Amino acid sequence: MRTKDQKKQFLFALYLTSMVLVNTLGSKITTLGSVRASVGIFFMPILFLVTDIIGEVFGRKTSSQFVNLSTIMLVFMFLMMGLCIMLPANPTWSMQESYAAIFGSSMRMTAASLISFFIAQHVDVLTFSAIKRMTKDKHLWIRNNVSTIISQFIDTTIFMFIAFYHINERYTVPFLFSLIIPYWAFKVVFALLDTPLCYLGVWWVRKSEVTADKEV
Repeated sequence: MRTKDQKKQFLFALYLTSMVLVNTLGSKITTLGSVRASVGIFFMPILFLVTDIIGEVFGRKTSSQFVNLSTIMLVFMFLMMGLCIMLPANPTWSMQESYAAIFGSSMRMTAASLISFFIAQHVDVLTFSAIKRMTKDKHLWIRNNVSTIISQFIDTTIFMFIAFYHINERYTVPFLFSLIIPYWAFKVVFALLDTPLCYLGVWWVRKSEVTADKEV
């Protein structure tokens, strides 16, 4: 792939794929150190990384389009999952319960995922764009990290509160923040680690401009 448009299409495909993986594979809970975490934590940084690369090269409008289109696709995915789960299974197929357990989720969890994704991604895009203007297009590492750290906190907080607040007496505000802070801390670490990838991604996309000029 040599042109900016082709590379943009690749990044959009990567973005959509990561979004699907977060919302399907993410139902598994693992342990990172002493913290319970969804395996989706490995894919979330990709979402924020891609919007930062797109925002740096193509601007806020294009990165916002990524978020809006992906949200529509996420709604479509959840609707199709619900329909396929509800359809009656053939008597010869005995895996309905496992199928529903793997692909199904409560309406509350679904709403939490959709709302937190939409808000946090737009916060990331707007924060990145604002810092870019403030720094006059310099210091990519600042806007890459600050926008991701802020939006990841918002994403984690909104999801936890919508999904789990008062599901039982244990899930109070202090208890939820005892879950949010360490989970968010892992996301911050991933955000810091992906800074070189952000620089590399921006260079890779812009490299097509240099190649095109040479060919002309």
